[in-house]
Amino acid sequence: MGSALRMAIGMILVMTVLTGIAYPLAITGIAQAIFPDHANGSLLKHGDAVVGSSLIGQYFSKPEYFHPRPSAANAAAPMPAPGAVPAPVAPQNGYDPTNTAGTNLAPSSKKLVDAVTAAVRANQPDNPGMAVPGDLVTSSASGLDPHITPAAAEFQVPRVAKARGMTEDQVRQIVAQHTEGRTLGFLGEPRVNVLELNLALDAAAAAK
Repeated sequence: MGSALRMAIGMILVMTVLTGIAYPLAITGIAQAIFPDHANGSLLKHGDAVVGSSLIGQYFSKPEYFHPRPSAANAAAPMPAPGAVPAPVAPQNGYDPTNTAGTNLAPSSKKLVDAVTAAVRANQPDNPGMAVPGDLVTSSASGLDPHITPAAAEFQVPRVAKARGMTEDQVRQIVAQHTEGRTLGFLGEPRVNVLELNLALDAAAAAK
């Protein structure tokens, strides 16, 4: 009995050291050595200040910036249109990384239909001659999707160009530089990271 107990305690200690200390330290060290940017959260900086992560969507409402998808990442808040005036309490705009969520509303839901209709109306003035892309009026499953489709970026080009005093071709060139293709050439769809694109626009303006 005593030897069995000592063996059990010994195994617990050995496995605790291996799986609770040695393994995590080894994996952390390998991650920091091979891909430190990803291991540290894919953080993006504006100058010396960290302004976000390329993995997490943020709310942008000013006309000189590209707007992200709507967000329902706050269960108690309504899904806002990207161009809407932000509410006084930040989490009510969605994009709450502590409470990621979609709307979980069925296509037949009147609440969803009303939200999408409002988002279409809010976005349409950006480019009256084009249909509003679906990802600008519907939220993602997480509510924190950092990407929009190239079509959603193209739709916003006239507004951004006008607000920044740039030509549409100049803005399109920056969009093209920040358009990611399919992963490995066949997985997923082409996409544009909104935060990276907006930082590039600010960098281009600062370089003038």
